[in-house]
Amino acid sequence: MTQLDDSPVTGSRPLRKAAPPGQLSGWIALGVVWVVWGSTYLAIRVGDRTLPPFTLAAVRYLVAGLVLFPLALAGARRARRPGSSRLAQWAGPAVVGTLLLAFGNGGVCYAERTLPSGLAALLVASVPLWMVLADWVINGRRPRAGGWLALALGLAGVAVLAQPHGHGDILAVLVVLGASVSWGTGSVLAGRLPAPDSPFLGSAMQMLAGGAVLTGIAAATGELAPAEVSHVSAQSLLALFYLIGPGSLLALTCYVIALRRLPISTVSTYAYVNPVVAVSLGALILGEPLTGATALGGVIIVAAVALLVTSQARRPRGESPARSAVSTAPEAPRPAAEARPAA
Repeated sequence: MTQLDDSPVTGSRPLRKAAPPGQLSGWIALGVVWVVWGSTYLAIRVGDRTLPPFTLAAVRYLVAGLVLFPLALAGARRARRPGSSRLAQWAGPAVVGTLLLAFGNGGVCYAERTLPSGLAALLVASVPLWMVLADWVINGRRPRAGGWLALALGLAGVAVLAQPHGHGDILAVLVVLGASVSWGTGSVLAGRLPAPDSPFLGSAMQMLAGGAVLTGIAAATGELAPAEVSHVSAQSLLALFYLIGPGSLLALTCYVIALRRLPISTVSTYAYVNPVVAVSLGALILGEPLTGATALGGVIIVAAVALLVTSQARRPRGESPARSAVSTAPEAPRPAAEARPAA
């Protein structure tokens, strides 16, 4: 992602220039991303009450993908339009959608049956750290000093959050961490695999592929049996509608708008704003307890991600950060164009 400097320079003295009209809409869009993506952890927790977790995620992404795909396909001017005779064009989005949505978000949905939504969000906040490690392993881009420090700090925060006392099911904690690793790996691979030029088309393809895999997982685990889906509450259905509409379609649109109108370092702030929103909503609405260990671990991880964002933003021009991407979270698919080196 290329970041442009809009400040004109005359000689050696910069001239002050009013913020472009699009910048305000960019900030509004980013505000939506901050709040909505942070609130999806709460929605998943409510949906999990009476909806099986993999079924919840499968319906979310299949419906959102079916809504977005024809619209994105019609509006994509430069994208290569996939068709039944060109299934190879689905290979990249299918791999990325499986890692991000099926294993990433599906794992979070499964874990939140027993794990507080705020704690899940704090663990997921470690995704940028796993992305740096995956970028090193896959692309050979060794972290800089600031990246190593952020990794060490972030892993310390994860260790504090993962301790079993006061946090319920340790298996659920491990599942969320595994989901975060899958999300980070998929985000890095997204920069190497072929994808449509249109971020909306790529995201729709990821949703459909991830939703299909999630449907298979739901069937294999017996979630699609009539007894499993016969007693769905109105609250869980409302949570599902929220995840499909605001949580997927609206937030994705706002995310792409923010990426196009604000610096990537500014958009990346959602990586540590979302957990704060999630923890606050979980405590206020669901009465989730905020223990000292949870608060300490969360502060450490958020500080580590902030340090990582800062160190990535300070890289010399031309040096590619780890997928440019401390801008992703397992609550929405990563836009395909944003996953490319210079979109």
